[in-house]
Order: sequence, then structure tokens, then C-alpha cells
Amino acid sequence: MHPRLSALAALRLTDPGEKVAATRALAAAAATDSIAAVDVRTAGDDTGVPGRPERPLRVGATEVQKRSPFTPEGRAALIHSICHIEFNAINLALDAVWRFDGMPEAYYRDWLRVADEEAQHFTLLHAHLQAMGWRYGDFPGHDGLWTMCERTRDDVLARMALVPRTLEARGLDATPLIQAKLRRVNTPDALRAVEILDIILRDEVGHVAIGNRWYRWLCERAGRDPEASYPELVAKYEAPRLKPPFNLEARGRAGFSDEELRALSAAAARP
Repeated sequence: MHPRLSALAALRLTDPGEKVAATRALAAAAATDSIAAVDVRTAGDDTGVPGRPERPLRVGATEVQKRSPFTPEGRAALIHSICHIEFNAINLALDAVWRFDGMPEAYYRDWLRVADEEAQHFTLLHAHLQAMGWRYGDFPGHDGLWTMCERTRDDVLARMALVPRTLEARGLDATPLIQAKLRRVNTPDALRAVEILDIILRDEVGHVAIGNRWYRWLCERAGRDPEASYPELVAKYEAPRLKPPFNLEARGRAGFSDEELRALSAAAARP
């Protein structure tokens, strides 16, 4: 089976453990196998995309109950929310591999690597959640990441602009703030979560960098200016507006331009 069709098969799986295993096996096989430059899309092939378990209950972002990380249940809910993000991120990466014909082999390899690392993140978080006495699905989760995936399903340039370098880049901003709260909690489970988030933050810099690289490549192919095109895509696809604080150091390592970083810095300084 073509690796991109294997990505589709993994994307359709509903059981988290099976999806993780299939994703990791696909990434391992693709490390040595070639990815033939052929179109794989067919009419109606998005049936069953994405595969998700019955739980967690999916609700709107504003309906997710906020809990204090200074209680055991509140910390479990926090870890669950990040676990849910990582599960969605597996689907997002697999979708990026399968959905878009006509991209270079390096693009598909990049997103298979991302899918593999997101599967590792989910595994680490879920194991930690279980050690705390909970499981994935025990709390509600929102669908913000997949909603933008749906909106950009017909435009790979918009996908690169608005998922990795917009929504996923917010993780670069938010993770240090979450870690600071967990350090104040200072329990063994909170400090273990900080360690896991260190791994995730390190890898997510690379994931956002991949999004930046392919966004700029696609802009060049289309004869578009990346900086000028970005706000147009935000408006067209109704992407969330960026709000401070921004992790400018991590964003710089993830490939945002000096011009973009200056604009973010100016936005953060406005009252």
C-alpha cells in the first residue's frame, strides 16, 4: 500500500492505541521506503475522516470547564486537555500526508515525522494521566484544531498557514505558562508533567518550523508574498487572531521571520 494510503488508514482508526501503533509503524517503514510521486486521492475517500473514539465528549471551546491545577482533578483535566490536543495533532499530521496530492516527497516525509512525534507525545501524556488515576476520554474536549483542518481541506497553502504556524504555534506561547503553574503546584505529578511538556515544546518548535518552511515554499510556488498573504488567509478562513503573550524566542527558532517577530512584539506592547 502506498504510504499516503496507509496514513489514511491510520487516520480512520478510532481507537487511540491502534492509531498510535499504526502511525508509529508507518513512520518507521517510511524511513526506509520511498514515497512514490503519484496522486492517491479518489472521489469520496474522505469517508470516516477523522477516526475518533466516542469519548471524550466533544464540546465548544467556551464550554470546556476550567479547573484549578492546584487540585488533583484539576491537574488531571489539564493533562487531559493537552492529551486531547496531541490526539488531534496525530490526525492533523496524517491528514496533511494523505490529503494533498502534488507535493514533494520531502513534504510527506516531514509530516510523517510529525505524526510519529505527536503519537509519542500522546503516549507520554496518556501514561501520565493513567498514573494519576484517569484515562483519555474522562473529560470533555473541544474541536478547535480539527475545525480549521476542515476549513482548509481544499487549500494546502492555507493549511500550512493556519494550522501549524497559527494554531500549533500557540502551543509555543502557552506551554511555558502552563509549566510555570505546574512548578508552583510542586507535586510529583505536576513536576513530571513539566518534564513531558519540555519534550513536547522541543518537538513542537520543529513542527511549526516544518509548517513555516512549506508555507513559504508554497507561497513561492504561487508567486505570493508570505507576509502579505498571511492576514488575507486569516480573514478568508476566519482563523483566530493572535493574542499575547508570545514566546518570541521559540517562534524565532521555529522559522518566523524577523518582520513577523517585530509585528508580534509590537502587538504585545500595545495596551
